Amino acid sequence: MIFDDAICTLGEGALWHSDRGALIWFDILEKRMHMKAPGGTVQVWDFTDHVSAAGIVDRDRLIVASSRALILFDLRDGSRRDLVALEADNPVTRSNDGRADPQGGFWIGTMGLNAEPGAGSIWRYYRGELRRLFSGITIPNAICFSPDGSRAHFADTDEGIISRVALDEQGWPLSEPVPFIDLTADGLNPDGAVIDAEGFLWSAQWGASRVACYDTDGHFIREVTFPASQISCPAFGGADLQTLYATSARVDLEKPRREDGLTFAVDLDVSGQPEHRVIID
Repeated sequence: MIFDDAICTLGEGALWHSDRGALIWFDILEKRMHMKAPGGTVQVWDFTDHVSAAGIVDRDRLIVASSRALILFDLRDGSRRDLVALEADNPVTRSNDGRADPQGGFWIGTMGLNAEPGAGSIWRYYRGELRRLFSGITIPNAICFSPDGSRAHFADTDEGIISRVALDEQGWPLSEPVPFIDLTADGLNPDGAVIDAEGFLWSAQWGASRVACYDTDGHFIREVTFPASQISCPAFGGADLQTLYATSARVDLEKPRREDGLTFAVDLDVSGQPEHRVIID
């Protein structure tokens, strides 16, 4: 079950890079990005700012979200350049959860460094334009998309609700988001999420040691449990996209377990979607 035993203070941003057959993930608080193929050795890149999520541009390049910019990052030599500023004039915030959409855009959430209430937003970068979609969010998470690209999903972890919103043909929201999965009655905290090939949503739930699966109507189907308490972000990967990867964190734990902060992998009987590519211009 343990995919990599590097301890992350705040593991996040799990992403399967199919061209390289490798998982990419982040330790936000340590300002670090990891990449590892199954059975291989891990590569690590350090940054000067907090980094949290990435989208695939092509085999060699990623769009990486930092606390001040969206960065074009080259996996071959580690070179990087800013594409566009991301709340660079706001010292209170950093980036958090993000994912590429089927239309070629990249969604990224921002939040306060100390989870200040309502300090965050959700942005979309598409063909060179960065546009704020939603504001007043405390902890943006669960950014993921239906297989046909008609809906986006996201959560404010602080509110315990995963919302969804209809998208137009270019991937821009058509209306205001509406609640889709309400976890408040169960006291669950929706963190990162991913949608599989059948349209089912897999939600990492912070503090619950699990990734939970919900059908297209938002009904609970099943769970996959992990030996870490703070599971933060899932991703489907592997040659057949039937491996569920999950990052975790040990931040704020008074008595962390050995597994807290590790990255995990579990083989399942369902397939994920291939990660979409970001169009940068």
